[in-house]
Amino acid sequence: MLARPLLLVEPMLRLNNLRIANESFWKSGHLPTLLGSFVYFDTSFMIWVLLGALGNYVANDFGLSPAQKGLMTALPLLAGSVLRLILGVVADRIGPKKTGVMGMALIMRPLLGGWLWADSLEKIFLVGLLLGVAGASFAVALPMASRWYPPQHQGLAMGIAGAGNSGTLFATLFAPRLAESFGWHAVFGLAMIPLLFAMIVFTVFAKDPPGARATRGSSEYLSLLREPDAYRFCLFYGVTFGGFSGLLSFMPIFLHDQYSVSMVVAGNLTSLCVLSGSFMRPLGGWIADRLGGVRVLIGLFGLISLSLAAMVQLPSLTVAILFLVFLLGLMGLGNGAIFQLVPQRFGGRMGAMTGLVGAAGGLGGFMFPVVLGWFKQSYGSFGMGFALFAALSVLALINLLTARRRWVGLWLADGGLAVETAGND
Repeated sequence: MLARPLLLVEPMLRLNNLRIANESFWKSGHLPTLLGSFVYFDTSFMIWVLLGALGNYVANDFGLSPAQKGLMTALPLLAGSVLRLILGVVADRIGPKKTGVMGMALIMRPLLGGWLWADSLEKIFLVGLLLGVAGASFAVALPMASRWYPPQHQGLAMGIAGAGNSGTLFATLFAPRLAESFGWHAVFGLAMIPLLFAMIVFTVFAKDPPGARATRGSSEYLSLLREPDAYRFCLFYGVTFGGFSGLLSFMPIFLHDQYSVSMVVAGNLTSLCVLSGSFMRPLGGWIADRLGGVRVLIGLFGLISLSLAAMVQLPSLTVAILFLVFLLGLMGLGNGAIFQLVPQRFGGRMGAMTGLVGAAGGLGGFMFPVVLGWFKQSYGSFGMGFALFAALSVLALINLLTARRRWVGLWLADGGLAVETAGND
């Protein structure tokens, strides 16, 4: 009597698994959390690059050299890269929602400092370091959104949450205009308004992902540092996200110093480039879900290298903007594609790897303005800085081509998903 019902169990399970695998993106996760993560990351990213958006005004007040300008805009990126590791561990201990709310509360301090306290270069540097808390939001917002979604939708989920880097658009578009009317100090105070809004949205809509939280300890990070592929992914993200955040932070200063455009026009042109890069990130994840992240990144690193090489000669303003819009669009696509690959290669240790790769991206962002400012001060040109990063992108491409043939077995052994094959990819 039980034989016939039992015979139906396995086909029914297969049908149920097939239904789950084919379930649409919009029904498979938790959209309120995705919205809350996006708003949190978007607002935090806006504040993270605020000092870069106001860099021309601060530099004029304090008479900064090119190297000092580069360091000033790079310090929030450096601090963010370090604090991402710390915030990721805290999120494992107390949950991402509590960590996100705590992070936004901490961001208030540098905003108050920039508004009411920062009257010297040393204080500006300290404000910049404290703004790194905003950049650390990456380690909370992206894993929080991602863990709600199945593997087949990881790229798009991470891409949408990560599109919060569009917050740069608000910083570069509005900060110079507000500084013209109210002074650059006041802009830090005004930034607390959207931060309060983001805190409310995140508190109301975001929800901790289901299941037990994996605890990231120092041993897990150390184990990753013993794997060559961990360094490869750090290099990849250092080029794409590091290039994106670093170049955008320094771009208002670059355009103002190189092409003598006004500070507001420099912000407008930077915003145009932000628009290209930010909204390409979800598309990069979506394309990688369908074509494979390795395929996509091979093409992207090649084009990024060529675009950076084209900037070495510092072409006319119109040509430079065309190349920069194209370049940042490629970097945005790359950001999405890389995080389609991370769950496959490091499926069992995604939390720790996300923190490590995010820190590498922040470190890459720190290097970009520092290198450009140093070459400008030492050799009178930004061109060699672009040449150095073109070479770094070529190095990333070589590493990707070297590693691709051995990844399938490693993905399966590490709990990931081998959606790409070495033979067909």
